Amino acid sequence: MQVIHFNLSNKLKSLLYIGIFIGFIAFVSGLVFADQSRVWSAFLTASLFVFFISLGGAFFTAIQHASKAGWSVNIRRFMEAFSWYIPVGCLTAFALAFSGDALYEWFNPQTVQEDYLLSKKSAYLNWIFFVVRLVIFSGIAIGFSRWLIGLSLAQDHTGQENLTHKSVKVSIAFLICFALGFTFFTVDTVMSLEPHWFSTIFGIYCLAGLMQAFTAALILVLIYMIRQGIFQNLVNENHLHDLGKFLLGFTAFWAYIAFSPYMLTWYANLPEETFYYLPRSQGDWLWVSLFLGVFKFIVPFLFLLPRWVKRDQGAMIIISVLILVMEYVDIYWMVYPSYDKENIHFGLLEVGLLVGFISLFLYVVFHFLSRYPLIPVQDPREGESARHKVTY
Repeated sequence: MQVIHFNLSNKLKSLLYIGIFIGFIAFVSGLVFADQSRVWSAFLTASLFVFFISLGGAFFTAIQHASKAGWSVNIRRFMEAFSWYIPVGCLTAFALAFSGDALYEWFNPQTVQEDYLLSKKSAYLNWIFFVVRLVIFSGIAIGFSRWLIGLSLAQDHTGQENLTHKSVKVSIAFLICFALGFTFFTVDTVMSLEPHWFSTIFGIYCLAGLMQAFTAALILVLIYMIRQGIFQNLVNENHLHDLGKFLLGFTAFWAYIAFSPYMLTWYANLPEETFYYLPRSQGDWLWVSLFLGVFKFIVPFLFLLPRWVKRDQGAMIIISVLILVMEYVDIYWMVYPSYDKENIHFGLLEVGLLVGFISLFLYVVFHFLSRYPLIPVQDPREGESARHKVTY
């Protein structure tokens, strides 16, 4: 079959360079002139937003291999392109280790010594072990994602079917390691912002939002490519329809995981748990919480129910953009109350860093897609994906 490539135009490349520069200027100027806690909170929020989407690419790729899915082969290269950003995301995570105690109060030995609970958690919550855990998670995420991509690209040249079987084994191992590693990663980078609080479901909550946002981002990139007219008949509304069903499912899953800990915390009324939700249920933060419930669950869920919506490009663009906006709001909702429990802060600093990280992510993704074929040309299930039909 014909090998299809994506051409990264100079215009698009220049726009992404400008976006990256805006993010860099926002971060540097923030470090010089702004409150350090706010700067690092903005950095954490924006960096996790794109890093989660990238991790979703690796996670969903592994699911496709492990389940031996045939329908998704012709769109798998986009999942792989998302995961190509993972090393950059890991570097931004390591940058958090140099935030001092602007983000994590337990980075300060004196604070830990004066706080009874933190002193009891110090065997886990300390700077050295934090870095060690980041190294381990980075090794898992980078190692397995690049391994899967390498097998896929090798098959483009050799056509060996044994690479498909090997990808299944690698993916199963990755899913097991990722489940544990991602839980530690979210506990370390987000939950420990309020180190007195704990939740056994927090990692799953972040994973639910990650998969919802990743699917929305994949839909947008896929529609962009379809409208470029370079896919011919290899990718069509049937693939979009299935992604729409995944988006609907992840939307319902996020709502379930989001409501469960809140309901149990409210029912038990335990002080060591309720203090996390109290500031998010009062003042301006109450409106953010309600906004999340309405526009991250209710509106997308109802909007995605009809069959025609999941096959209509314009409708899917609207709902995917909304979900991505709400994923950023969700991460903001998790991060910023630890900086200010009463007031909402959103200005040029937050916008600049968000633009910078999105531009950096898109540059890495499009650069990957311009280097390698958009379709896994010798995958034995490529024909099944090209003929894919959805009847329900």
